[in-house]
Amino acid sequence: MLSYQHSYHAGGPADVHKHLVLAELLALLTKKSRGISYLETHAGRGLYDLSSDDSLKTGEAAEGINAITLPDCPLVKTLRNIQQKYGPDAYPGSPMIARELLRDQDRLHLMELHPVEYRNLRQNLMGEGVSLHRRDGYEGVFAITPPKPRKGLVLIDPSYEIKTEYAEVAEFSHRLMDKWPEATIMIWYPLLEADRHLELVQGLKLPFLKHEVGFDLKDGKGMTGSGLILINAPYRSDEILQQVEGQTSGLLQPLG
Repeated sequence: MLSYQHSYHAGGPADVHKHLVLAELLALLTKKSRGISYLETHAGRGLYDLSSDDSLKTGEAAEGINAITLPDCPLVKTLRNIQQKYGPDAYPGSPMIARELLRDQDRLHLMELHPVEYRNLRQNLMGEGVSLHRRDGYEGVFAITPPKPRKGLVLIDPSYEIKTEYAEVAEFSHRLMDKWPEATIMIWYPLLEADRHLELVQGLKLPFLKHEVGFDLKDGKGMTGSGLILINAPYRSDEILQQVEGQTSGLLQPLG
């Protein structure tokens, strides 16, 4: 949906959940010397300013990344590096987290259709080893798979402003795994009072790990929590999810 911009939600509780798990997965996947490919369907701009009018309007960062002290971990190391480069109010999106944690032998392929977000993404992440595409995320990721290196991680993180997107994510995940069985797919989705995410969860006919957390935003509206699904999860992914629960105790409440 071309009206969505993540700058209003950067650094919020859902980002803390998603980015902690993402950073740990990337650290796990890069332990061996073999290169990996990292792909995103909805990359956003890659870098956010938590002192911006957009961020301050919602105040989600104050209830997320700025409300918790995290132990030393891949995400904290990334935050430290980004803030040294861009200032104390800088917050990385998932593409920037990936670029910081990946190595010379790894490759990034990032899809973003929104014209303003894509322009900012080019400014923030253009460089060697990074391929940027202004195109539909599902079409773009599917077109370039299987990539080289063949081992890899795909993040599917749409806005879900269109109700049919939950079913679309499930259907796309099946098609992608058929074409690229070596891939690990990480899907993020919001938890809302309408429980629309159930269409996604119940639509998946593949083995997966699911991790959901709840949180209370001050306005009492919108998201009540954050969900992640891992398809073809690497070994020890369940330990990562348990570790994240311990790291975010008091901010995120494990569900189920």
